[in-house]
Amino acid sequence: MTTWSVLLYLLMPGFIAHLLWRGVRYPAYWRRWPERFGYLRPLTENRVIWVHAVSVGEVRSSAALIARLKAIYPKRRILITTITPTGSEQVRALFGDSVVHSYLPYDFPGCVRRFMERARPEFAVIAETEFWPNLFRACAARRIPLLLVNVRLSQTSLQGYLWVPKTARAMFANASLICAQTRSDAHRLKMLGVGSSLLHVTGNLKFDTPVPDDVLVEGRRLREGWGRDRPVLVAGSTHRGEERKLLTAYAAVRKRHPRLLLVVVPRQPERFGAVARMCRRAGYRVERRSLRKGPIAEDVDILIGDTMGELQKLYTAADIAFVGGSLARRGGHNILEACAVGCPVLFGPHMFHFEEIGAMALDHGAGRQVSDAIDLAEGLAMYLDDPGLRRTAGEAARRLVAVNSGALDRTLALMQQTLRVARSEPAVDAAEVQPRSAG
Repeated sequence: MTTWSVLLYLLMPGFIAHLLWRGVRYPAYWRRWPERFGYLRPLTENRVIWVHAVSVGEVRSSAALIARLKAIYPKRRILITTITPTGSEQVRALFGDSVVHSYLPYDFPGCVRRFMERARPEFAVIAETEFWPNLFRACAARRIPLLLVNVRLSQTSLQGYLWVPKTARAMFANASLICAQTRSDAHRLKMLGVGSSLLHVTGNLKFDTPVPDDVLVEGRRLREGWGRDRPVLVAGSTHRGEERKLLTAYAAVRKRHPRLLLVVVPRQPERFGAVARMCRRAGYRVERRSLRKGPIAEDVDILIGDTMGELQKLYTAADIAFVGGSLARRGGHNILEACAVGCPVLFGPHMFHFEEIGAMALDHGAGRQVSDAIDLAEGLAMYLDDPGLRRTAGEAARRLVAVNSGALDRTLALMQQTLRVARSEPAVDAAEVQPRSAG
């Protein structure tokens, strides 16, 4: 048994406690536990393509790729795995019953073995930052091409892997293809010993995520219900501690823009109620989106976005977006959803998961980086005071997305090339397969 597996077994009580604790506020975490231990419904009657996307953001950024795979391989069954219930809900919202969903099993050898025996994927596509040693080893042992796409590796994550360099090298050596988002991501992967023959810089699939027509239509309808001439700030994917800073900035800006509507969308669904109570205690009239689908009264100050899969629709209805996870030390979240609908973006200093995208937004004039609540208030006032500047920034945001598209086609071409090579190789006994050297 590897050191990694021993560590996982030692941590198992913590995994169980985590599911129980998250389920207190969000009961979906209490459901479908067998899948987390590899007991998914067997798919042996179908030829299966397996795509893993950890949660909502990764599912959305992989949606166009999954749609193309469905078109290229119409007779295959698509299995999508996620880790979070919100990711599961996003899969259902986007694809309904046309795909199969399961939770990814924990990376214990037995769980992985059960999952592989039931899924039997023809090839595996793993999106962004999900790296699992036992799962990757199992793919190599079963001669399942492992395609890592839209890969990002932050400096923080790199430092963590450098503590276990042999494990990291062996894990990535099991891949058949690695498509990195940026040259910086590729450089960090090379520092872990990833060979140049596996590694390609293809760009970020998030730039190729189309905005559905119904999102634009619904966003405009929402804005009519909120008040066409009422300024709107949507704060998306906020984390604990950020809402207090938002309320401080909101109070300051309302002195000059008293009709400003603040729409707060917490990242974790289990925090919806707590954030609503916090806003009410601050003296504001608050409504929850799940309870008020239609127009809202003029005296409503804050709307809590407590529905799933609507964030881009809310951005469409906004004048300005603040993207969370960036004033808290979480590494930021995807600002491109707001940019794609022409919404200027504000984000904090902690963007290490989206460092290059943040820099590109600033270079294009699509938004502003803020350091704290005071700076956030100044950034909001800057855009609210100058409609021309706001329009210019929104147009720059759209251009940023348009000029950087193309990652989807590059990724698919490399995937198909890799799969053609893999299928032409002579079969060998799985027991004889050893991870390749990362050189």
